[in-house]
Amino acid sequence: MKIELKTLSFTCLAMLAFAANSIIARQALLASEIGPISFTVIRLFAGAIVLALLVGLRKSWHSGSWIGAIYLLIYAGFFSLAYVSLPAGIGALILFTAVQITMIGSGLIHGERLTFIQGLGALLAFAGLVFLLNPGTDAPHLFGSLLMVCSGIGWGLYSLKGRGSQNPTAETSGNFIRASVLAFCVLGAILLVRPESPPQTTGILLAILSGAITSGMGYAIWYTVLPSLSAVRAGLAQLSVPAIAALGGIILLAEAASPRLIISSLVILVGVAIATLSKSRKIN
Repeated sequence: MKIELKTLSFTCLAMLAFAANSIIARQALLASEIGPISFTVIRLFAGAIVLALLVGLRKSWHSGSWIGAIYLLIYAGFFSLAYVSLPAGIGALILFTAVQITMIGSGLIHGERLTFIQGLGALLAFAGLVFLLNPGTDAPHLFGSLLMVCSGIGWGLYSLKGRGSQNPTAETSGNFIRASVLAFCVLGAILLVRPESPPQTTGILLAILSGAITSGMGYAIWYTVLPSLSAVRAGLAQLSVPAIAALGGIILLAEAASPRLIISSLVILVGVAIATLSKSRKIN
């Protein structure tokens, strides 16, 4: 019973951390406390420092890969850019959907075939996303939505890269360190060409909070508890993230819960649950 309670507690903490990433980023960027590029760089550096302290700098550097770091940078960079114009809940919903579509698509490319039920779920999720993004007075910002789709693709590829890892926390630490180096070089060069307003103290603190706690510690907790969860339970747990982010956005950021968001959220989450929690077939 103690083990089950610990697993449940850690799972809840990890999901809260993942949802908090969306709320923190939206709060920082909505209030113009910091620019999206500065937020990304500080977030990655803060996450790298915390994870390196947990794992050890030498072990971290010998773990992970540069390709994993590139995927991580794509996720983090587009994530920040998208939240300049997207509410927290909608952003998390689009991100989550893009991640799942990316992972399902990769499975199809590598020989997996969807069952009828899985195909129905995938179509349902796609239909919900189309409904969410369909032009209208309450439609989310189109360019911001496309940026978040790119972020989701980056995270989906990152997740696929780390699948089957023997020490995911160490690899995540190594990837964060490498992504920080890339962010300093690539995003730093962008800042020289297109400068942002200097970040305010609150913005810097929110970026550090996102990187050190809700990213670094959140990922460490998740990878610690993940071996104790079945694939179904892990999938169901992650389904809660967009809902938590949407609820947090409504309570903390005074975001509106439009009928479009509620309906599309239900359709997408049900569709993704059906598509991802069923077993697929492997072609011989």
